Amino acid sequence: MKLHKASLFALYAVLELAGDPERQLSATDIADKYAISTHHLAKVLRTLVRSGLVQAVRGAGGGYRFTGVPNRTTLLDVIELFETLESELDIPSPRGRAGEAVVEELQSITREIDDLTKAVLDTITLETALNSARMRVEREESGSVFPAEPGGS
Repeated sequence: MKLHKASLFALYAVLELAGDPERQLSATDIADKYAISTHHLAKVLRTLVRSGLVQAVRGAGGGYRFTGVPNRTTLLDVIELFETLESELDIPSPRGRAGEAVVEELQSITREIDDLTKAVLDTITLETALNSARMRVEREESGSVFPAEPGGS
């Protein structure tokens, strides 16, 4: 699956802000961390503000902060602000019923893939994604390939 840049930038921003909802960050802070365009990110942040997931704080020391609910907001909620996640098959019109049946089957398969993709993205909350990212960093820093056992040392 390939996301549009706006969707990817939105995920960066929302995850960064949701990681510490009390903290305010500028578009430049986020853009610098992820090596992305500040100008493009600013447009994305405006959409996130209009959606209510992010609040813009004006003035000295202003920036953006997350106002959503990390354990209820899903990756799909964010992505759907920027794209529809529906495959487009650019298939020339076939000749004959057999060709039409193949095209119809391919369209049915891609719709099913789209539905599965949406279902998965709708089950992953921002909180889940953040926890997974934190665990990844901890494993890498500890040099362990496997996650720590619960209650283990």
